Amino acid sequence: MKKAKIYVPSKTAMQSGNFKTNSWVLEFDKKNLEKDFVMGWNSSTDTDKQVKIFFDSKEDAIRYAKKKNITFDILEPKKRKIVIKSYADNFVKN
Repeated sequence: MKKAKIYVPSKTAMQSGNFKTNSWVLEFDKKNLEKDFVMGWNSSTDTDKQVKIFFDSKEDAIRYAKKKNITFDILEPKKRKIVIKSYADNFVKN
């Protein structure tokens, strides 16, 4: 039986906005990786490990996983605490 995780991807360090952080991703687990004896790279014969499926909502991802008999774990996103301050606060001495 296939195993996957469902999560919201976090934004990269190069992003200042929240683009592509509203979709949910179903990604298969990456286990049983073997080392290639020539180059030393990780390799596998299971191509499901390369698949990421994007969904508009968590419910859609769960519905898909149940329909395809995929066991899954849901990783809930952590809420960011946004501190609003002005640019001048960078120069205030404490």
